[in-house]
Amino acid sequence: MHTMDYLYTLSGFVVGAIVGLTGVGGGSLMTPLLVLVFGIHPATAVGTDLLYAALTKAGGTVAHGKKGHIDWAITGRLALGSIPAAAITLLILSQLPKSSNVIGEIISHGLGFALLLTAIAILFGRKLRDYASQHEDSAIRKCCLGKITVAVGAILGVLVTISSVGAGALGVAALFFLYPKLSPVRIVGSDVAHAVPLTLVAGLGHWAMGGVDWALLGSLLIGSLPGIWLGTQVSAKVPEHILRRLLASMLILIGGKLVFA
Repeated sequence: MHTMDYLYTLSGFVVGAIVGLTGVGGGSLMTPLLVLVFGIHPATAVGTDLLYAALTKAGGTVAHGKKGHIDWAITGRLALGSIPAAAITLLILSQLPKSSNVIGEIISHGLGFALLLTAIAILFGRKLRDYASQHEDSAIRKCCLGKITVAVGAILGVLVTISSVGAGALGVAALFFLYPKLSPVRIVGSDVAHAVPLTLVAGLGHWAMGGVDWALLGSLLIGSLPGIWLGTQVSAKVPEHILRRLLASMLILIGGKLVFA
């Protein structure tokens, strides 16, 4: 293994540990790390991270599924919006000229935007949920909850395909807002289950466009699996609000750098 491979594995371990600690998606940390620290082309970073997410979240889905933590109806509605949206986004990206840096710029800006949204979701998620609980009987919610869920899925589909970010914290925040009575474990479970087909479709699409580095993917996976396990073990011992604020501050800094770069 080269020194770089060790660094990728170490990065995978660190990101995995943060995911285990905070439950926030690896994409919001892994992709900017690959782009800003390791100088990897944004399209390759996104494509690689999408497949990384599909593989790691598949394990999570099995675990949540066994415990009955997945509301398949909600997962299905999200996927009904997100998978077609991902396919259309991939089609548009594949039509852009390969030689110019258009794709790189779209992805960098999309990534920055998605990170800023994620930071907001982490900081204000609980307030959103309280607001939604108070307005649970609104007419719109009664008539169109299913359709709104499909539309939210479509928005997530576009964001995730462009930036590899959004399936985690943004998906969870949206579900808390739409289904305030659903228990947090079921919301997380349903979100993780939805992320698997979405990141898989988007990741395979990027692979078809030549945007996946398999050796990098292997190095990240080797590091992240023990990292996630460690983070999960430790998470009970560190106050959650401190972790969330730290993470949100990091995402705002990185997102700002990418948007205004």
